[in-house]
Amino acid sequence: MTVEFVSRPDVTRADAGLVGAGTWDVGTPERGRRAVEAVRAAWRARPWPHPGLLSYSVYAGEDGRTLFHYAQWTAGQSYQDFVREGRDERNAEIDAAVPGIERLGPHTYELYRSSSPGGAEPGCVVVVDVEFDGADKARQRDWVDGVFEALGTDPAPAPGGLAGHFHVSTDGRRVLNYAEWVSAQAHIDALAAPGDGIGSRTPQWERVRTYPGVTGGGVRRYTPVLSLRPGEGG
Repeated sequence: MTVEFVSRPDVTRADAGLVGAGTWDVGTPERGRRAVEAVRAAWRARPWPHPGLLSYSVYAGEDGRTLFHYAQWTAGQSYQDFVREGRDERNAEIDAAVPGIERLGPHTYELYRSSSPGGAEPGCVVVVDVEFDGADKARQRDWVDGVFEALGTDPAPAPGGLAGHFHVSTDGRRVLNYAEWVSAQAHIDALAAPGDGIGSRTPQWERVRTYPGVTGGGVRRYTPVLSLRPGEGG
């Protein structure tokens, strides 16, 4: 199969059983641009690596030094096959073009709930990481369900949010929200609104913010720059 370049992945596609997500620290905006072009060249020069890989997307961080990577797989075995047989060759070519990339992660996830199937093209993807103090798959899902209850009862939801796609890690320790926004400014404005970040001052949001066992996390804004999927030819 050949490689097809598209605008963005279909995050809610039903055949995606596993998601791999991780971050590259490239240091500077210029190195980030060079790394994206190296990724494009490395993938364009080769056939699609595995039928179980459904899409592979890259996002440039607003901080100027990070790239977020999001890959959809049919199942864990497909991902392991690629790690064993196809990843190193591509990464070696990228590292030759941009030496010194620090790769953080990746972690593997399953999509649990989405607030909307999306539709409109996002100008910004906000990646929200939540970390827990131990492995507990029921707790992951309970935290996400709490967010949905808070969203559904919020008297003044933030404008500009298109969709939130909540992923639970396969090791039971993390939640990742891939949130689509119309623009970075819309998210900045939502954070600056009265209250404690996204969400009104309600009991439901307070439960989310004070949920026991949450030990860390972070929020980062990204711009979609590259999305690939298998093409029809080849």
